[in-house]
Amino acid sequence: MHLLRGAVRNYAWGSRTALAEFAGRPSPTAHPEAELWLGANPGDPARLETADGDVSLLEVIRADPAGELGPEVLARFGESLPFLAKVLAADEPLSLQAHPSAEQAAEGFNREERQGIALNARDRNYRDRSHKPELIVALGPFEALAGFRPVARTVELMRALAVSDLDPYINLLAGQSDAAGLRAVFTTWITLPQPDLDVLVPAVLDGAVNYIRSGATEFAAEAKTVLELGERYPGDAGVLAAMLLNRISLVEGEGIYLPAGNLHAYLHGMGFEVMANSDNVLRGGLTPKHVDVPELLRVLDFTPTDGRPIHPRPTDDGVEDVFDTPAPEFAVSILRIDDDRVGAEVEVPRGHAGPQILLGTRGRVQVHSAGGELTLNKGAAVWIAAGEGPVRLVADEPSTVFRATVGI
Repeated sequence: MHLLRGAVRNYAWGSRTALAEFAGRPSPTAHPEAELWLGANPGDPARLETADGDVSLLEVIRADPAGELGPEVLARFGESLPFLAKVLAADEPLSLQAHPSAEQAAEGFNREERQGIALNARDRNYRDRSHKPELIVALGPFEALAGFRPVARTVELMRALAVSDLDPYINLLAGQSDAAGLRAVFTTWITLPQPDLDVLVPAVLDGAVNYIRSGATEFAAEAKTVLELGERYPGDAGVLAAMLLNRISLVEGEGIYLPAGNLHAYLHGMGFEVMANSDNVLRGGLTPKHVDVPELLRVLDFTPTDGRPIHPRPTDDGVEDVFDTPAPEFAVSILRIDDDRVGAEVEVPRGHAGPQILLGTRGRVQVHSAGGELTLNKGAAVWIAAGEGPVRLVADEPSTVFRATVGI
């Protein structure tokens, strides 16, 4: 068991204060910090703090995969940690994106390999053969677009904006089944010639301004999001696509699970994100990066969703709340040590044969395992190898710990 020092990723949409203050570092930072990677992804592995200095978690696993991952995980997923955990801090919206299914990823990777497209090429879509389901859990107020909204509600939104240029698309939505109508409208918008976008997008922005000035509140969040995106990405089809998606506001502890084909964009806030250890992303706008429209349309799922956040399921022990997701690569839970358990030894529930990553988000906890003892402060993380259990926690104040493990 060792403290885990995450790899900070600097992207323009990140925050100069959020990650630094979360970890107790000076802020503001020189550059926006967007993500803290807590895993063994070859692109930026975290490092273990050992008596001999910092050591790459990736190299530690490669040196002893059976010992670090455990025989069960090794048999299921091979010699790689199957999940990647991150702390994400967004001050600006991320790109619209979706992830492929396992079958789509394998087929796409093999196809691009046959075509001779370099793994680091700008127009490469598939950088590995894996799918990338993911779960984001809010660490505070968190805003996102995720999944296509039911058509009837989207028609109400578009009518409320009172933009005559949207009438053909309202009719297109209303004249077909929900999924077919959404596919038709999204496909039309994402393939519109730029001169047409330069007319339609400003008209929609004017409609959003007028809606907000009217004092109406039903679609105020959606209208403000359209305006924010339009200001940052003028003439981008993604501004229009945002009208088709669920606008979701999370509070701390609520989550969004993103299966294959779910079009989404994080807008603002800080969250704990856990995903299959993949780098396969198909972008759909709100970005200067490569957008492969035919491939995106191949992977998108246009089935409407209700956009409701997911909540963790309380367990009988009264300590661990578990997020139920179908992803085999990861499982996520929250361990809460409240007033009545402060000072007492709390055993972390078993049931996971593989390694664990614990992230402190509130308070201070002493972590005990067969691998030793250490202090987990807010913003710090710990790696616990397979076989180092049972794990016990002792907090000297009310504390919260997020837990990422391999799915059962």
